[in-house]
Amino acid sequence: MATIRRLRGRWQAQVRRKGLPPRAKSFDQKSDAEKWARHLEAELDRCGNLPDTRLAERMTIQDLFGRYLREITPAKRSASSETYRIRAMMTRSIAHRTLAMLTPQHVAEYRDDRLTVVSQSTVIRELNSLGHAIDIARKEWGIHLAQNPCRLIRRPKPPRGRDRRLHAGEEQKLLDATDGGRNPWMRPMIILALETAMRQGELLSLTWSNVDFEKRLAHLPLTKNGDTRDVPLSGRALGVLRDLLAHQTTEYVLPTTKSAVTQAWGHLRSRVGAKDLHFHDLRHEAVTRLIERGFNVIEASTISGHKELRMLQRYTHLKAEDLVDRLG
Repeated sequence: MATIRRLRGRWQAQVRRKGLPPRAKSFDQKSDAEKWARHLEAELDRCGNLPDTRLAERMTIQDLFGRYLREITPAKRSASSETYRIRAMMTRSIAHRTLAMLTPQHVAEYRDDRLTVVSQSTVIRELNSLGHAIDIARKEWGIHLAQNPCRLIRRPKPPRGRDRRLHAGEEQKLLDATDGGRNPWMRPMIILALETAMRQGELLSLTWSNVDFEKRLAHLPLTKNGDTRDVPLSGRALGVLRDLLAHQTTEYVLPTTKSAVTQAWGHLRSRVGAKDLHFHDLRHEAVTRLIERGFNVIEASTISGHKELRMLQRYTHLKAEDLVDRLG
C-alpha cells in the first residue's frame, strides 16, 4: 500500500515492496501523488518489478524533440520539413509537459486546438512526429512509459484528395504568364511537370548526367518513396530539354530553388487568376492525361512512381460520363 504524506509543503508518495528499493516522488497536488502511486503499484502487480520512471519524469516533450532532431531527423529524406515542424511544436505549451505526465487527454486537447488554426493534414503530421518520437524514446532510449498517449486518441480524418484539373486554356495562360516573370525556369518546369508527372523536388534535383537523350529517359536515383525510377520522355519533353541543354550553366537541368519556385508560382497564379491551383496539381493533371490517352493503371504508375494503386486512383479523376461510350 502506498504512503501519501505532507512533507515540507508538498505531497510525497512512497511505494514500498519487500525485496525492492522504495520509490518516492513529491507533487504539488495530492491527486497527482495518488495517481503516480497507483500507476507504480499497477506496474508492480503486472510485472513484479518497479519500473524506473525517473527519466520519463524528467524529460519534457521539448527535451524529447531536441534529442529526436539530433539523432533521428537528419537521417530522413524529409529532414528539412520535419525540422521546421518540430521546432514549431517545441514552442507550444504541450512541449513543457514531461513524458510521465502526458496523457491522451492532453494530446487530444492539442489536436483540437490545432484544428482551429491549421488543416487536418498538418495536425496528422504533427501527431505522427510526436507519436514516433515517443515510440523511439520507449524502444531505444530506455524511457519507461506504459503506453504512448498518441496511439490512444482519434486522428483527424484525412482530407479528400484534391481533384483540381487545368481548365480549358489554363495551361497556355500559365505559359504565357511566365514570359513576364523573373524566373526563366518556370516555363520549362511547367511543361516538364505536365509531360513527365514528376514531382517538384524530382524536377529540381534532375541532373544532366541522368538525362539519356538516346533512350529518351530521365533517371531519378532517389525519389520520395526511396526508390529509383526511369521516366520516359515525350517528344515535347525532349524538345524542352534540348533547348535547356543549349543554355546549360550547371549540372542541374533546372538551376533554381524550391523557394524561388514557390515565390514565382504564387505570382503566376495571381496573373492568370488561378489562386486555387497548386504546383502539385500539375502532377495530378499529367497522370490523368496518361489515363485518358489509354495508359492502364500499371503503366501510369510506372511513369509516376506511385507504389500504391489506391493512391494513383485518387489522381486519375476520371468522370463516369467519360466511360459511358466504352461500355457500349
